Amino acid sequence: MASIDLPRALQDYFAFAETTPTRNGRRFSITLPYVRSDGRLDRLQWWYHLSPAKEKALGNSASEALRAEAVVRFRVHIERWLQNTRQDLFGDGAIPRVCAEGNRVVTAYRVDPAVSEGMLQSDETQEAGGSTPTESDHRPATKTAFG
Repeated sequence: MASIDLPRALQDYFAFAETTPTRNGRRFSITLPYVRSDGRLDRLQWWYHLSPAKEKALGNSASEALRAEAVVRFRVHIERWLQNTRQDLFGDGAIPRVCAEGNRVVTAYRVDPAVSEGMLQSDETQEAGGSTPTESDHRPATKTAFG
């Protein structure tokens, strides 16, 4: 089963666009931007077409009806893509993140100073008895791991 863990409905992350109409009809796209596990921005897109004949037959609500159908199909496509590639879609920002199942990166949050009061700072840890890598390294400095 696809793992989608978002604070809002998946459709709230979609961007909708229409290209310039042609004599063959109107073309629309739905885009889901996401951040890959390597930090790069990527997107999934779903394209659909409304022919002049179909628009005439369905009337004024043709584009809305076709859009609702396309959203359902795109959502199913995303769920199958996540399942087939064994990935999770998650996050609480404006753009969700995608990564391999079970490999979610834990994001750093601001620490409340009142909660962490009395804890040692990172540079104080060294003075409190921590060892540096050179102190705990028993090999001579001129040698590598391979001799």
